[in-house]
Amino acid sequence: MKLLRYGPPGHERPGLLDKDGTIRDLSGVISDVGPAALSDETLATLRALDTERLARVPDGTRIGPCVAGVSKVVCVGLNYRAHAAESGLAEPKEPVLFMKATTSISGPNDPVIAPRDSTKLDWEVELGVVIGRTARYVDQADAFDHIAGYCVVNDVSERAFQIESTGQWVKGKSADSFCPLGPWLVTRDEVPDPQTLRLWLEVDGQPMQDSNTADMIFSVAEVVSYISRFMTLLPGDVIATGTPQGVALGRKPHPWLQPGQTMRLGIDGLGEQRQSVRAWEG
Repeated sequence: MKLLRYGPPGHERPGLLDKDGTIRDLSGVISDVGPAALSDETLATLRALDTERLARVPDGTRIGPCVAGVSKVVCVGLNYRAHAAESGLAEPKEPVLFMKATTSISGPNDPVIAPRDSTKLDWEVELGVVIGRTARYVDQADAFDHIAGYCVVNDVSERAFQIESTGQWVKGKSADSFCPLGPWLVTRDEVPDPQTLRLWLEVDGQPMQDSNTADMIFSVAEVVSYISRFMTLLPGDVIATGTPQGVALGRKPHPWLQPGQTMRLGIDGLGEQRQSVRAWEG
């Protein structure tokens, strides 16, 4: 099942993508695709709906972030072997964690806004994990029981903010529009093995990233279990599980994103995103 949110920013409504690729309105069934809708019981109810009885959403309607009520976005750094190699860094012995501000969340096709004083804007296609059940000290064997589904994430980064000066990752990751989510939340029953997914990204039609989640150093189950040792994961929380090789930071010369460029990215079975880059106008 593919769940989504549609409509103007801040006024999104819940929906689902039916088997014919038509967006159907779920607002008469649930209030939003948020924490209360992500339990196994609610997802089973939604799965049993006769989608043809649900109203169609007009073509061309904006798609918003695929999940609402996110209390935190937890990210894993250097979680692909080839990405660690291109960064000139040793593979970590345990997951490297950082956060993105929830104010960075945006729709999958909303523009990415280069923040004021940005000079080194970068892309990162990632597999997102959406938590469906409170996770605290979870064993790896039970990790999937706490996952509602998966989505595409672009972990947009400003490398000068991240690495230079005081070198704090969170400030290079948290600007408005730096966390496009979606287009869909694909429930876990449709992704039997999250370690076999192709993920890719293009800039202005030029391939930049093309890899597979099989290259992850720490698997989805390991990541969920590990994070739950240090913080409680709540329904609706998002884990960005790391990016593969091919980011601008790992290339010479660095092809930093510029206003006017367009990113297209996706994960097989989880949908595609498309974002134009715009300059800060505030």
